[in-house]
Amino acid sequence: MKIKTEIEKRRNGETGINSLIPRFPDSPIHQLYWDLKGRNVLVVGLAKTGVSTAKFLNERGAIVTATDILPASQIKGINDLQDSGITVEAGKHTLKYFLDAELIVLSPGVPLQIWPLNEAKKKGVEIISEIELAYSFIEEPIVAIAGTNGKTTTTTLIGKVLEDAGKKVFVGGNIGLPLIEYVASGQKADYLVVEVSSFQLEGIRRFKPNVAILLNITEDHLDRYANFDEYAAAKFRFFENMGEGDFAIINSDDPVINSKFEIQNSKFQVIPFSSTKILKNGLYYKDGRIVYSMAGKEEFYPTDNFKLKGIHNIENIMATIAAIRCCGISKDKILKTVEGFHGLPHRMEFVREVKGVAYYNDSKGTNIGALQKSLEGLDAPVILIAGGKDKGGDYRVLSNSITDKVKLLILLGEAKNKIKEAFNGLTKIVMVESLKEAVDVAYHNANTGDVVLLSPACSSFDMFKDYKERGEIFRKLVNTLQ
Repeated sequence: MKIKTEIEKRRNGETGINSLIPRFPDSPIHQLYWDLKGRNVLVVGLAKTGVSTAKFLNERGAIVTATDILPASQIKGINDLQDSGITVEAGKHTLKYFLDAELIVLSPGVPLQIWPLNEAKKKGVEIISEIELAYSFIEEPIVAIAGTNGKTTTTTLIGKVLEDAGKKVFVGGNIGLPLIEYVASGQKADYLVVEVSSFQLEGIRRFKPNVAILLNITEDHLDRYANFDEYAAAKFRFFENMGEGDFAIINSDDPVINSKFEIQNSKFQVIPFSSTKILKNGLYYKDGRIVYSMAGKEEFYPTDNFKLKGIHNIENIMATIAAIRCCGISKDKILKTVEGFHGLPHRMEFVREVKGVAYYNDSKGTNIGALQKSLEGLDAPVILIAGGKDKGGDYRVLSNSITDKVKLLILLGEAKNKIKEAFNGLTKIVMVESLKEAVDVAYHNANTGDVVLLSPACSSFDMFKDYKERGEIFRKLVNTLQ
């Protein structure tokens, strides 16, 4: 079992951004993507991805306009864009720019439902995401990872295994560098390992991975989507263009994936994984080892030496093994890297132990499903610090976990009253005004053998720049404890 590359190579001897060959030269729509000279193209959203996209389009000869509702003072690189001849609008969206465009490229943070995009749709303007634009110029095999939780860890680990196996790898997408920056750089990797968000999948047309991993689907981003079904539907767009020779790696324990994913009708090969049941064809976890069972043969991956702990990380590692075996990398090379992998900052990151109490930084746990997975991986009594900017989920689904695991719940941020209402009577609850106060309360209430866990189940934007800043401040506060 191994990925096959299917796209012709770049022109002999030619390099650079203007020599790129399109993936779909016979498609009228995709001709617009690559035959950009003199075309009016609008980029909506000027965070990192939007800025990179605008520069790429400009270098390809397009007439580029870029717009963002943020004021100019909050847009990094705005002067560089303007100096290169790009028209930049900040602080508002002018309808004329949307209606005059031949192509609109969205940054991940921009909802498809904003009113100027609706008007552009009515006029028939083509609207795509940045990964769709980048994909039109990519010939290398793509291993892509989606899911509500665990995708950054899995993406990073897959990239590390391939790199340690001697492959030239690009790791990016929804983390690190945008995919369009890989295209613009003229690099030539053996594999692209790409984290993909539901936001990015909203705007695809023909994008497809050679290996697609769907880890899980739980409530998230319901402040952006009308309902959970709409959010899940965006995730499932991952598979819509895949076909013969492609691989879909799915979590067969996830109830949403189980109910909506039709294995029997797929043209591609499906590789399921499970931490709760034995699979004849797929990967499963039993008796302290991961079993890779395929075509009547079995490989065993003992987990005793894994640095990544918790059942959610076992699931991430199973998905990694499946993807790497699709790339033809041996078991020994996979084990060597996985056993040495310590995980990522801000994702169940052990900070330190103080008076027999372990402190964990899970600031990247920005949704309800992430918090549930983190609690499942802990056996000790938990003092939980949670709260932040609400994302629209139903916290009550955590009621059993809170009752069984949490001895003290410390709440802060905009969502604290909503969370308190969901868990009133299930455990002791303390409301605080700052992260410093939360750490102090945890410290004075913790006993030897307890765990203090920062896992907010909310985004950070009410009090912090991002989850990283929140996690770093927590780490600093814990490191000052006597």
